[in-house]
Amino acid sequence: MSYRLKEGGNILEITPQTAQNLDISRSQDGSIHIIHNNSSYRAENISVDSLHKTVSITLNGREYSFTIEDNLDQLIDKMGLSTVDNEVSKEVKAPMPGLILDIMVKPGQAVSQGDSLLILEAMKMENVIKAEADTIVAEVKLSKGDTVEKNQVILVFE
Repeated sequence: MSYRLKEGGNILEITPQTAQNLDISRSQDGSIHIIHNNSSYRAENISVDSLHKTVSITLNGREYSFTIEDNLDQLIDKMGLSTVDNEVSKEVKAPMPGLILDIMVKPGQAVSQGDSLLILEAMKMENVIKAEADTIVAEVKLSKGDTVEKNQVILVFE
C-alpha cells in the first residue's frame, strides 16, 4: 500500500520501499528522531485527524500540515471523481413539473440542513423538498397553489 502526502503543491509519495529506508526511533522527550538519506529530522507535536485524513507535525522546528491519500483516494483521483462540485446551490428549483401544495419558509428565515422547505405534488405524489445546508431564505418566488415547470426557481438563499 502506498500513501501520498500533500502539502500545498508539494507531494511526497510513501511506498513500502521508501518506508524501509527510514530509520525511526522515539527520543526520551517524546519526539521522534528520523534518519533518511543521511539527513536527521526531529518530529514533534504530531496530531492526526483520521476523519479528514490530515496530519500536522513540527519537523525540525517548522510546522507542516499534510493531507493523506491512501490507495482508494489515489484511484478516485485518477478516475477524475475527486473534482466533484461540493458547492451548495443558492436556489431551490423544481425537480419536476408539479403543483406547490405548501411553502414552509419565508424570506429572512434561517433553515438548517434537512429542514422541510416546501411540498411539491407531482404525478399524484407529494414530494417534500428539504434544505441541503444551513442557510437563510432570501426570497420566495412562488406561492402555495402555483404550478411549476421543471427547473423553475422556487426559493433563493443568501
